[in-house]
Order: sequence, then C-alpha cells, then structure tokens
Amino acid sequence: MTNILEVHHIVKQYAEHRALDDVSLSVPQGSIFGLLGPNGAGKTSLIRIINQITAPDAGEVILGGEHLKPDHIRRIGYLPEERGLYKKMKVGEQLLYLAQLKGLTEKQAMDKLKTWFIKFDIKTWWNKHIEDLSKGMQQKVQFVATVMHEPDLIILDEPFSGFDPINANLIKDEILELRDKGKTIIFSTHRMESVEELCDYIALLNRSHKVLDGAKRAIKEQFKTHTYHIDYQGEIGTLPDAFTILDTTQQDDGFIRSNIRIPTDASVNELIRYLIDRITIRSFGENIPSMNDIFIQTVGENNE
Repeated sequence: MTNILEVHHIVKQYAEHRALDDVSLSVPQGSIFGLLGPNGAGKTSLIRIINQITAPDAGEVILGGEHLKPDHIRRIGYLPEERGLYKKMKVGEQLLYLAQLKGLTEKQAMDKLKTWFIKFDIKTWWNKHIEDLSKGMQQKVQFVATVMHEPDLIILDEPFSGFDPINANLIKDEILELRDKGKTIIFSTHRMESVEELCDYIALLNRSHKVLDGAKRAIKEQFKTHTYHIDYQGEIGTLPDAFTILDTTQQDDGFIRSNIRIPTDASVNELIRYLIDRITIRSFGENIPSMNDIFIQTVGENNE
C-alpha cells in the first residue's frame, strides 16, 4: 500500500523538554489514521511539524513521495483543537478568504462553498458573524474551511469537540465519505469509541516516543487474551484441565456470566461441546480488547 505521509526519526526539543524523541510512522493513502496518546505525549508537536508551523530539530517528513516543502500546505487541511476563526467576520467572507489562501479562485471557492452550505444545511449563515454562532455552529464552519479545497491529507484534532450527537454523526459520515473518495485523514482524539468506529490504522505516542502502531485489526489481534464470555443458566461444574474459569457473576435477569480462558492450542468447539449438555446457553463470544483497554494497558506498561 502507498503511504501518503512518512515521518522518519523526528526529534523536537523545547528548552529542557524533548517533545518528540526519534518518532517514525507511515500513514497509508486513503485511510483514517488515529494519532493517539495521553496529554503531553507529543501529538500536537508532530502535527505542527507536518503542517510546517514548526520545524523538527532532526528527522524528515515525506509527503506524497517528496520532502516536505512550503507549497505542500495546499495539499493539507488542518482542523486544530484550538479553533481559529475570525469572530468579527461574516461566515461567507471568511470562508472565501480562507479558500483563496489555499489556492482556489473566487469562482472555484463559491462553487465549492455552495455545495457545502447545502450539504450542512447552513444556507442562511452566509451573512452571520462568527461570534453570533454557537460553538457547534462554529465547528461546522471550521470543518468546511478545513476540507473545502479538497486536500489530499486532512488532519483533524479532536474534531467532535463541541458537537451534539446528531452533528457528531454528520461529521463522522463526512469523514468516512472523504476516505472513500481517496482522501487520507489523520485523526487525533482522546475518544476511544471514535477510534473504534472510524480508524483503519493507529499510532500511540507516550512520553515523546511511539510505543505502538499498525493496522487496528492487527493490533486487536495482538492484544487478544484468549478468553470468552458465556451467559447461561445451570451449573457448569468442573471444566476439563485445558480451560479455566476466571470469574463468574450473577446477572439481574437470572442468568450467570462466566469468563473462561482457553489455551491457544485448544479448540473453542471443544469447550462448547462440553458445556452444551450441562447448561442452557444464551450467548457465547470472544472477549475482544477495546482500543480503550489497549490504550490503558500500553501506556500503563510504558510508564512503569
């Protein structure tokens, strides 16, 4: 798979604080890439370097096969966590101004803005001042400003901050549609449920280092615990030696839930065959680690 962005051995030092220490990662083209980490891990420093707001002290950034250069900024759309709209300007004139900064002509900008104003149902906002809009409404305008020039790489830092569930879903749908059109999204967030839902790949930074990266599916496979949960009625009794009951809890509806570990060389079917004649099974499934579990485990181990 072709990488739209490659970061090689990036180092960034601020006085006595090393924000990034030999960080390398690759972002596949046409993917949603989650850039994760606790506060102070180095995510914002890396994003600023990619956007050429600051420069690295060492290392290099490759965009589309070329070393990062000033005119690459037109190929990037950036939605910062700290939003930056001019509050005294009207929505329409501000978006036209920002579009032209990204290289669009006035006519091109008008055509694209008409499409977005219809799509987001904000046709009446053109002459409203930014300061008269709610936080969520301002977020919509900022999102349009980020993507209207159709950048190849879109960097979204906490894009759902300030949105109600309906508008958050609207933005999620737009992110997925942009990916399906071949755009690449770097998605920085603390909301692990959004990572579960949207991301194809992730990189986890902690204490200025990359501590985990890869395809989300492969990472989940790596962190599997080989445990299964079963909801049932009856008595399991003593399991064969290969299987271990880790815990058992009584559910409110009268069923019991047990978590059972099986060794990697054992068969799940063997366990089911043993249980099926002894208990009434309502549900059975593998315990797949969530991205939140993986985040906490990896950061915790890294901090020890």
